[in-house]
Order: sequence, then C-alpha cells, then structure tokens
Amino acid sequence: MPELPEVEVVRLGLEKGVAGRTIGAVDVHHPRAVRRHDAGPRDFVDLLAGRTVVAARRRGKYLWLPLDSGDALTGHLGMSGQLLVVPPDKPVETHLRIRFAFTDGGRELRFIDQRTFGGLLVVAGGAELPSTIAHIARDPLDPEFDDELFVSRLRRKQSGVKRALLDQTLVSGIGNIYADEALWRAQLHGGRATEAVTGPKARELLGHARDVLGESLAQGGTSFDALYVSTDGVSGLFERSLNAYGREGEPCYRCGTPIRREAWMNRSSYSCPRCQPRPRAPR
Repeated sequence: MPELPEVEVVRLGLEKGVAGRTIGAVDVHHPRAVRRHDAGPRDFVDLLAGRTVVAARRRGKYLWLPLDSGDALTGHLGMSGQLLVVPPDKPVETHLRIRFAFTDGGRELRFIDQRTFGGLLVVAGGAELPSTIAHIARDPLDPEFDDELFVSRLRRKQSGVKRALLDQTLVSGIGNIYADEALWRAQLHGGRATEAVTGPKARELLGHARDVLGESLAQGGTSFDALYVSTDGVSGLFERSLNAYGREGEPCYRCGTPIRREAWMNRSSYSCPRCQPRPRAPR
C-alpha cells in the first residue's frame, strides 16, 4: 500500500494538473470504485459535474480535492490505485475505473485500479478536512506536527514500537516500508515495548522517520512493482536507497550482518540481528 511519499507525489501532480479546473463530465466504469459513496454512482457523478477543483490536499495516506461547492472528492489508492493526468485521446487503460473530463478540453484525470481495493467518494462539506479522515493524525512532514505530543503518546501506548508507528491515529503516513527503515536507522527492533523507549530515543526515532520520508519523497517514493506512480505515470526510485526493507540475506550497510526477515501481523519486518537485537522476553 502506498505510504506518505508515494501519496504526496500524487498530490503534487494533482495540484499541478487539475487544481483550478472545472469538471465537465464523470464516467464511472466500475461501481466498486465508488462503493464508499453510499448514495451510489449517479449521485457521485451529479455532485461533481460542473464543480471546480480548488486545490489538492493530503492527510497521511489519504487524498482529497476541495471543490468550490464546499464538498471534497476524497480518495484512497489502496493496493494498486493510480490517479493519472493524461491527454484525452490516450487509449483507455485496462483497469480504468473512473474518468474525469474537464470543461477546458485539456488533460483528463483517470482513476486506475487493478485490484479495486482503492476508491473515491464525495464527502459533503469536507473541503477543509473530510469527516471520513478527521481521526487521522498529522504526519511528521506536517509543519503543525507536535513532536512532544507524539513522544508522550508513543511512550504510553503499551505496544511494540513498530505497531505504534503504524497507528495512523498516533502518526500518519508511515507504513511497513518506512517503519522498518526508521527503526533500522534508530537501531531499534520493532518489537521493543514503547514504554521501554526513552524520551530521547523516541525523538531520535521520529527524526529518522521524518528524514526517511523526506528522502523518499525527493526520489519520487518507492515503486516496487510499477503500481505506485506519479500522475504522469513515473515510478519512484527510493527502492535503491532502502537499508532494511526487502533486503533479506543481504549485508547490513552498518555492520555487515545479513538482514533478517520476520513474520509480523500477516506481513514481513526486516531488521539487522546485530544492530537491532530482539527485546528480551519478560521473566
């Protein structure tokens, strides 16, 4: 699933490609793509036709386009969703789900989703912050992110530190890839109890998370299978800079010990056995 850098790359493309333009027509090719819009595809289309996109915004992994009506076109890319801004005469993609044409006759916005886990909906009155994502915390790159509140809440979580990093009500935008990368840089095992992480270590971990997110964003994000792309269809390059994630059996760049993979919550965690020793089991 795309994390903060991949979604921010898309937001930047939407800001450039569709902000300030008026939607002329909307064609829903697959009803599952609007399944979260309770009133159905027809209402989805009616709420968007003739509306002007004011901006492109993001909270964590969630995107929304504020409209001049005060509503918001809100979306989540899921496992394979793409929002592409393309010429209107471009051949229709195999997994095209929703197509937006604009009154100026310029480039279209297309929602492509191979696995149909993502989707779009219109949230009434959600231009400032859609109610559907109001519970999502700010992310470490947000200028209003409160570092000390994060540290305090992290140390009270009573869970493993990696589980806490993936809690989107604590800090948003961090998924499996960037949690492993931040933990590698902080030399912490993801199973370390949050209450055992000191205040200075928690601040260090937050700093590493912020750094790795920023570095990935600068390289267009991480695109393992060409599904996570910009609105121009360009893949990110941060995969080449990963220190832990996906590097099972390869030498740790810090100490040379082979990176290990561990099963964790129906997914995988990657870490260095020497730099990130497992926490001791309680006696």
